[in-house]
Amino acid sequence: MTLRPALAAEAERLAALEATATAYGWRARQYGDSFAAGHDVSVIESDGQPVGVAVWMLVIDEAELLNIAVARLYQGRGLGRRLLQSVLADARAAGARRLFLEVREGNAPARALYRSLDFVETGLRKNYYPGGADREHAVLMECTL
Repeated sequence: MTLRPALAAEAERLAALEATATAYGWRARQYGDSFAAGHDVSVIESDGQPVGVAVWMLVIDEAELLNIAVARLYQGRGLGRRLLQSVLADARAAGARRLFLEVREGNAPARALYRSLDFVETGLRKNYYPGGADREHAVLMECTL
């Protein structure tokens, strides 16, 4: 497994990866917009294929994790932790003092991962995420770097 910066030309591949991870993942256009905005995008690949991705941005001394996903077949192998630890280190090195994120309230594995890396829950955005017939709350979390 190799962790490296992603390339803008990989937007379609990253969207395809995400489609295997979640029903409501980013599309190629969202990845393209992040590349155009200068967001940091990292990818973990296996045998030349992306299997995990993380997108984050820095605003002055605060960072925000915009997206993180691991292909379904590769979940549970520590790749999400590896990606997030890389984002934390990169954000710290860039001068960020805090990292923010939001996560689906029902995504217990992700929330446990974030808590294990010293994130704390700071708020709730009600009915934020699409979820079929209903909408799902977003839990706001942050970590001091």
